[in-house]
Amino acid sequence: MNAYLDNAATTFPKPDCVPQAMYEFMTTCGANVGRGSYASAFDIEGVVLETREALAALFGAPDARDIAFTRNVTESLNLLIKGLLHEGDHVIVSSMEHNAVMRPLVQLGSRGVSFTRCPCDETGMLDVGALAGCLQPNTRAVVMLHASNVTGTVMPAAKVGEFCRAHGLAFILDAAQTAGVLPINMEAMGIDAVAFTGHKGLLGPQGIGGVALTEELAHRVEPLVVGGTGSVSDKETIPNFMPDRLEAGTPNLPGIVGLHAALGWHAAQGKGAVLAHELGLTQRFLEGLEPLERAGRVRVCGRHDAEKRVGVVSLATPGRDEAEVATLLDELYHISVRVGLHCAPSAHKTIGTFPTGTVRFSFGFFNTQDDVDYALDALKELLERR
Repeated sequence: MNAYLDNAATTFPKPDCVPQAMYEFMTTCGANVGRGSYASAFDIEGVVLETREALAALFGAPDARDIAFTRNVTESLNLLIKGLLHEGDHVIVSSMEHNAVMRPLVQLGSRGVSFTRCPCDETGMLDVGALAGCLQPNTRAVVMLHASNVTGTVMPAAKVGEFCRAHGLAFILDAAQTAGVLPINMEAMGIDAVAFTGHKGLLGPQGIGGVALTEELAHRVEPLVVGGTGSVSDKETIPNFMPDRLEAGTPNLPGIVGLHAALGWHAAQGKGAVLAHELGLTQRFLEGLEPLERAGRVRVCGRHDAEKRVGVVSLATPGRDEAEVATLLDELYHISVRVGLHCAPSAHKTIGTFPTGTVRFSFGFFNTQDDVDYALDALKELLERR
């Protein structure tokens, strides 16, 4: 038996409609957007527009024109962070952030941008009450993940949005682990920008992501990349309208077509279907881990139930090297998991698993109860070996 349990890195498999749509586009169309005045170019422009509209509806974004495509959530966060912050600015982050947030901020430190980490508890949950103590006169934004890729903990984004509105701050949400899984409504939750990727919870292909912004923030963010847009080609200045303002060069149309198909698949499943399935598997896994935890063979990092979390469970393995455990799960049982720091050293310092890291199991829509039970049996057998 094989069990792919690394869906927090990238979901697998994808719905059949995703690769089929990409193959059909690449073998029957091949046109570009904004670069052709013929039927096939117009057709693909329609698909791109429909994809923006579906994403705007998914995130409760004010306008589909304010959806800009990128390669992935890392590029999206770089675009937002580097395009918004200037010398002397300060931002607030959580102590659970991924390096997709922290590395751009550390890099900007040499240009006079500073940050404060708002503390989180041992489960990875944000201390909302501590946000006020992180404020400085030059604070411009809060940049925060929606759910941890280490513990699966879901942050109280709506409360953070209230805080940002009360203090005139921009709120940038990293939805790497939640887009397509948890409900997000920018207007209701006080979010100014959502950074997302297509290849995780949205069940689309790799190489496509984007940002959803309010119109006000869209015109404050300086573009990360500039060049040809297929519009106002008589000028060498950057277009001042969206999405062209933040998009340049040839877009990843196969990726957008795949994402379009994935969004259609999501709509067909109904609201909450993906989350309900993944949390059901997570609860089953957590309950199955209880004997191993009582015996001291594993430590569950994060919450021990399926409340306020996504389908990510990280384990410390006292007395056993986590890297060895992950390797043996692959070699002996053909179970794919991730091991290490998961590009989030600050999170591991918060939960006490730095520098060794954890073994991470992450469940997706196409996993089954059999996958969960097989992983539990394998863990028990492996950890009882000496």
